[in-house]
Formats: sequence, structure tokens, C-alpha cells
Amino acid sequence: MGSPAPHDPAVERRFEDNRANWDDRAALHVASGYGIEELVAVPTRITPEVDQDRERLGDLTGQDVMHLQCHLGTDTVSLARLGARRVVGVDLSPGSLARARDVAERAGAGIELVEANVYDAREAVEGDFDLVYTSLGVLCWLPDVTAWARVVASLLRPDGRVLLRDDHPMFMAVGEDVSGGLRLEQPYFERTEPMTWQDDGSYVEAPEGTAPIAHRTNHQWNHSIGEILTALLEAGLVLDSFEETPCSAWAPWPELMERTVDGRYRLREDPDRLALQYVLTAHRPG
Repeated sequence: MGSPAPHDPAVERRFEDNRANWDDRAALHVASGYGIEELVAVPTRITPEVDQDRERLGDLTGQDVMHLQCHLGTDTVSLARLGARRVVGVDLSPGSLARARDVAERAGAGIELVEANVYDAREAVEGDFDLVYTSLGVLCWLPDVTAWARVVASLLRPDGRVLLRDDHPMFMAVGEDVSGGLRLEQPYFERTEPMTWQDDGSYVEAPEGTAPIAHRTNHQWNHSIGEILTALLEAGLVLDSFEETPCSAWAPWPELMERTVDGRYRLREDPDRLALQYVLTAHRPG
């Protein structure tokens, strides 16, 4: 079943919940460290998230880059450090962007940060881009992947590229309680109604005494691999590469997972039985 329009009143209310939730998450993430001090202290440092895709990103010298759902801006700063001429980060959360501006100033990065819903990015930012980058935990916050792909395409100039790395939708379909093993409990395909959660924590561990998330309600939508690829193709983009991996940036099931040498996580037993992440690249034909 397809999703309602991104600006349907019911969806707008869910965006408001998510905005408040991410404002609180921003404070918790800064308290956790989030690699900010390391990024600020070393002018050549880039985040592990960007570093793992350096080969896919290629030479960004002189290019214009759009970073959708930029959160605290650490990856946005990293993209600027790879030589991009212009880097614009867009995010829904003003609390995240306030902290991102502080990170950028301390890191000496001349990036632009814009508060906007992803679906409004084309109207919110002037100019076209050579690269649209968006990574990790992004599409689950959007109800309509087809509309998202159209926005991405509209931001790209001819021959412009998109790089998307995200949690695999099969990974997201596994239930939280894994005491009896991995079980598929959440929808794999996109649905109109979201998965609604009440959480006072996030995917990072904050120091003892850190205030929990006050705005606990958040809404998420899963999107199948087929729906994501079809959305990009229907938006006029050409798929260049697609890879699924058994590693994740986080460990939702600590009792079943182990940390790898590069700091990611995988299932301790038979890790090849479940894809945890995927990464794709595509381009707009010239």
C-alpha cells in the first residue's frame, strides 16, 4: 500500500513528533561524544561513516554536495574536507542544526546548514548539485520513498550522483525481542501507517546522568529494497552500483552481535544469514 502525501495533515503531525524527538536526541548524542572532539581536533579527520565510502564518493574537489538528513553535521564537515566546493546540509530538527553549526564553526568548515523537511529540500535550497549524499538511519523517517526519490533527482544537475547507505529493510523488519531468535515482526514493505515507538534512549550510549529523551514518541516507515530501487528508477536515475552487507553501524541485539575490527557490528553466529546494511549509487543522465 502506498503512503499518503508527505504533507498530509496526519503525516505532518508525525513529523512534529519526530522533530521533537530528534531535538532531544541531538542533546543526547552530543553528550555521548559522537566523535565530535576528534573531528574538531584533527583538521584532516573525516568520520568513519564517510570514510567507508571514499572510493564510491570519488574526488569531490570543486563539486557541489547536498547532504540530506545531516543531523549533527559531522558527515557534512567530512564531505567538505574531501574538497567539495559547496556543501549544504539539510535537516528537520532545529536542535540538531544548532549543534551542527557549533561543530562546523569549531571545525573551521564553511558549510551551509538549512532547516527543512527532506520533501521541501528543493524549495529550501538554491542551485543544483553534483552529489546528493544521505547515510544511515535515514529512509525509515520518511513515509513516501517515491516522493523522496523525486526530490533527490530534482536536486541533481545532469550527470549528478546520489550515494545512499542505510539500514537494510530486512534488518528493520526483525523484532526487538530476540530471546527466542530472530523473528520477522515488523513490515518489510512500505505501509501508510507507521511503526510508532516510545523510547527514552537512542542508538548511542550517553554518560550516566544524561537526561533521557523527553519527547519519546517517534514514527518510522520501512521500505523494501524493490520499492527503493524502483523509486529511483522512476525518478529518472540510472543505478550504478548496489551492495548488501552483513555489518551494521549499531547493535540493537547486543546478546547476538559482536564488534568487528573496523568498529561495526555483525551477528555472532552465521552472520551471512541476514543483510544489515546496503549501499547504492546512481546518477542522473546527462
